[in-house]
Amino acid sequence: MADEFGVTHRTIRHYEDLGLISPERRGTARVFHRRDRIRLSLVLKGKRLGFPLEEIRRIVDMYDDHPGEAGQLRYLLAQIGDRRADLEQRRADLDLLLHELDELQARCETELSDLG
Repeated sequence: MADEFGVTHRTIRHYEDLGLISPERRGTARVFHRRDRIRLSLVLKGKRLGFPLEEIRRIVDMYDDHPGEAGQLRYLLAQIGDRRADLEQRRADLDLLLHELDELQARCETELSDLG
C-alpha cells in the first residue's frame, strides 16, 4: 500500500499507530481493505491541504460516528473556510514581501548605476 500511495512504510505504520487506518492483521502481515485505502487517500489529501493530523482524524472519524456524513461535511466546510483564510493571508504577506524586495532591488540597482 505504501508503494500504491507513494509513501513510506514508516508513514503507513505511523498512521496505523494514530488510528487513522486499521488494517486487518493476519499473523505478521497487514491486510488493507477498501476502507483503509479510502481513509489513507483522505489523510494524504488533508496533509497536502495543510491540515494537521489531529484535524484530519476528527474529520475522517466523523463519517462513521455522530453526527455522520452531513455533520462531517458541515465541519469540513468550516475547516476549509479557515484554511482558505489562512492561505489568503499568507499570500497577501508574500505579495507584500515581494513588492518590498522589488523596491529594494530597484534602489540598489539605481545606486550602483550612480556609482559607476
